[in-house]
Parts: sequence; structure tokens; C-alpha cells
Amino acid sequence: MRDRFWETVPLEAMTPAEWEALCDGCGKCCMSKLIDDDTDEIYYTTVACRLFDAEKCRCTDYANRLVEVPDCVGLTPQNVRTIPWLPQTCAYRLLAEGRPLYDWHPLLTGDPASVHTASMSMRDRVTAFEQDMAHEGEYLDHMVEEGM
Repeated sequence: MRDRFWETVPLEAMTPAEWEALCDGCGKCCMSKLIDDDTDEIYYTTVACRLFDAEKCRCTDYANRLVEVPDCVGLTPQNVRTIPWLPQTCAYRLLAEGRPLYDWHPLLTGDPASVHTASMSMRDRVTAFEQDMAHEGEYLDHMVEEGM
């Protein structure tokens, strides 16, 4: 990977390894979101995808996630600019908006655990998994502020 590539390389020109390195491992995108049909307002929850490893904050089947979980969204340089539910702290969103990474991002610290140390991940915050939810109304009990 090129040194500090995220500061000079457009998202569309990143190598696959550079693209993947942007993920800070927070796990926020793997949580269920609720969208108000009337206002399009997005509500975040602590309900994790069935493939989410809550301790590692990673997908247990990343290579097959798009097949295993039909509503999983694979991030691309094209769609990160159009996905309204990406967390405010997401590196893909930040760079797409021309903003810098947060100082706790693993690319800046050199430490993959820095996202957890900074309390910016879903580690120890998952309260349920999608497969445990009997009906949609239960998600309301797990709503949180987006900025977690």
C-alpha cells in the first residue's frame, strides 16, 4: 500500500487492499437501521447482523456476506456517496465528503484496536442479533443515538 494513500488517491483509484484498509472495524454498518417511511429519517440500533462477530467487530463470512445476507450492502467507491445511513465516523463517508480521518483511525495509529480503545466501535454494545428478533417492533427497544 502507498503511504497515506487516503490523502492523495481518489476512492475510485484505490487498490482493493487500500479500499479494504479504509474500514476501521467499528462494526456500525453491520447494525440494523430503521427508516421512517414518512420522513426517511434513519434510526440506528444495537441489533447486529447474524454474521457479525461482536467481539472482533468483523463479519464471520465476509467473502460470502452478500450472498448469505441478501440485504447486506457491499460498499463501493460509487455507492458510498449515496448511502445515507453510513455512520458519521465512517472513513468511506469521510473521504467521499472530502473530510479527514479521525485521529483514532487504525491507518493513523497503526493499531487495529485503536477504534475500540477510542470507544468508537460496537464492541460490548451489541444488545441483540437479527435472528433473535421475533417482530419488527422489537427493534425499537434497541434504538440508539447515531454518534455512539
